[in-house]
Amino acid sequence: MKTQRLTMAQALVRHLSALKALTTLVDGSTQVQPYCGGVFAIFGHGNVVALGEALHESRDRLKTYRAHNEQGMAHAAIAFAKTRFRQRMMAVSTSVGPGATNLVTAAAVAHVNRLPLLLLPGDVFANRAPDPVLQQVESFQQGDVSANDCFRPVTRYFDRLTRPEHILTALPRAIQVMTDPASCGPVCLALPQDVQAEAFDCPESFLNPEILHFRRPPPEEAELVRAAAVLKASRKPLIVAGGGVLYSQAWDALRAFAEAHGVPVVESHGGKSSLPWDHPLNLGAIGVDGVPQANLIAQEADLVMGVGTRLQDFTTGSHALFANARLLSLNVQAYDAGKWSGTALVADARLGLTRLSQAVGDWRAETSWTERSKDQAQRAVQWVTQLTTAVPQDGVLPYDAEVIGAVRDSLNDIGGDSGSSDIALCAAGTLPAELHKLWRARTPGGYHMEYGFSCMGYEVAGGLGAKMAAPDREVIVMVGDGSYMMLNSELATSVMLGVKIIVVLLDNRGYGCIQRLQTGTGNVGFNNLLDDCIGAGGERSQIDFAMHARSLGADAVHVANVAELKVAMVQARAAKRSQVIVIDTTHTRVSEGGCWWEVGVPEVSTRSEVNASFAGNLQAKSGQRL
Repeated sequence: MKTQRLTMAQALVRHLSALKALTTLVDGSTQVQPYCGGVFAIFGHGNVVALGEALHESRDRLKTYRAHNEQGMAHAAIAFAKTRFRQRMMAVSTSVGPGATNLVTAAAVAHVNRLPLLLLPGDVFANRAPDPVLQQVESFQQGDVSANDCFRPVTRYFDRLTRPEHILTALPRAIQVMTDPASCGPVCLALPQDVQAEAFDCPESFLNPEILHFRRPPPEEAELVRAAAVLKASRKPLIVAGGGVLYSQAWDALRAFAEAHGVPVVESHGGKSSLPWDHPLNLGAIGVDGVPQANLIAQEADLVMGVGTRLQDFTTGSHALFANARLLSLNVQAYDAGKWSGTALVADARLGLTRLSQAVGDWRAETSWTERSKDQAQRAVQWVTQLTTAVPQDGVLPYDAEVIGAVRDSLNDIGGDSGSSDIALCAAGTLPAELHKLWRARTPGGYHMEYGFSCMGYEVAGGLGAKMAAPDREVIVMVGDGSYMMLNSELATSVMLGVKIIVVLLDNRGYGCIQRLQTGTGNVGFNNLLDDCIGAGGERSQIDFAMHARSLGADAVHVANVAELKVAMVQARAAKRSQVIVIDTTHTRVSEGGCWWEVGVPEVSTRSEVNASFAGNLQAKSGQRL
């Protein structure tokens, strides 16, 4: 066996730089590409000396990108993987202490959303000779604990490498987890700084890994027979398309299934863009932030067939929206397929849909059901058009729907097709609800929403990662002022790297979404809007977001109204540098159409409004699926 004398860090980097995967493109063609799209690194003690030297040595084969915030760079890596439908990933490297713990939130984002992310935090010395080192977390009970143990509950695989040759098994295991469709998620290899620098005889076979192939588990025959029987017994079925449809690249299979059997489709946040927005069987957004027509059909369905969805409460209306329908779940992960006592079909979404279609033959949903669903889909299109093309009254601040419409349709102003190639990206606040209902996506991946963890601060960094993954598409980050204030530093990174994104910042002067939830459950507005939070001797907040964005290197403008926003969007599309457009909006108006969502309303309160809200919540709970 031929070997090379390398440090552990060198072996790790050289394996990553040589690793390739057979990927499937949106048009269905295949291409061998590097699996790792690069390494985001913020150097400090614990990763700069050994891993940093190894990255520099391989910089022509594996790019290293410097960021401004560890959580932000991990969000960018997550967005990169999501945009590439999990077929590529990025790694992130940090120092020993706060640099590592800054990754924990991002790890949770990747975990909840089932997205690959390779975490490479530095760790304390394995030999313990200099303990305690700078930034070391010491446990009084456990001698082998470090800050990196925080990653254990938010990763799919965790390993601390205490010998250099451990990389030979740890890294392939981590990659196996990230490329497995059922277990996919973040992995953490904690790298003690002395072990990174230690040399060993590395087999050359490790430095020349085989091309990765992504598995597509077929359905088990008995489960397929049961699923087909359940489907054929229904008259009014409904498909809920989840993120698994996109991760499996099963959009053509979904379209074929819906058309062949006359089954209408609704979309979760994760599954939006699975079908073109104007497909006659696409009813649009489902759930708490769904369109009224989709929720109406969901309430009437006798069978709900989830495809690649984990049945989050926003999708199911806290499990009350279609509580009386039978549940059939097609999912590559058995944990998800078996939720809520439904009939499980464990398989890849593309293969599962294809095989299930074959199994039911010429069966079709009741004709009147299919036609009613098509009629409601047309009504949904009209409803969205009305909301997003309304002209705000003079002197009245616009709300999100009017802004979304202007941004979405700005492609028409330069001769394009609205929604044809843009990627709209968001994560938290009011905007996810409005974008879910109102954004029109024609191309798979055109709607990029981190709503599994709904992590404030994901947006700008996520926009950077999405653009790195899809440089030929316009990435439009829609973000509220609250989320922007959480984390915006990767806007400067986008300028530094020459990766242009467009950021549309809606300023409603606080946490308007949570303010509405607070007052909507009978409480008094408190500690959410900026004007309500001025302390004794304090001053009213007057943040100039456009000036701030310019200070980070972006071009920025504060527009006065929707008409100016339309002009600014045309200019932003033509620009080469990252753009920020700020517009003042109101938080008091939102589009209707959603369904009940369970939150913890106090059982005892001195406020009659809260007591009334509790009574209403209790009544709604009686309709939950048991």
